Amino acid sequence: MLRIIPVCSRQRSSEQTLSEMKISYWRIVMQQYKLKRGFKPEPDRIYQVMQECFPVEISRNGDRFETSYGAMSKITVWVENKKLCVDTVSDVTVKDDETILQTNKAYRDFLLMATGYTAKERLKMAKKEVGEA
Repeated sequence: MLRIIPVCSRQRSSEQTLSEMKISYWRIVMQQYKLKRGFKPEPDRIYQVMQECFPVEISRNGDRFETSYGAMSKITVWVENKKLCVDTVSDVTVKDDETILQTNKAYRDFLLMATGYTAKERLKMAKKEVGEA
């Protein structure tokens, strides 16, 4: 299940409500994606796909890859138990619609190229998985 957590730049006082706080970015809790048959769970392949979709510097720490791109201040990707794991942090200070849309497209393209599943297929699998739980 997708969980989105607001992260604030400073500690909240007891009198302050969440809506009164200045949220500096949204952190989407780590997501796992199944890989379609023929899409190997190899870190080198995932790294190549990241390079194609996010044309910025990508740091490599073992089998984890990290970068920032567009409206995402941090994207961390790794393979665990033959599944693609992705942890993202969105930068809410980015207000330009074109940047946000382009970032979203690049992210969807990355997931398609890395997993082999379209957004519609990933949504269908996620709903099925939630229904089983």
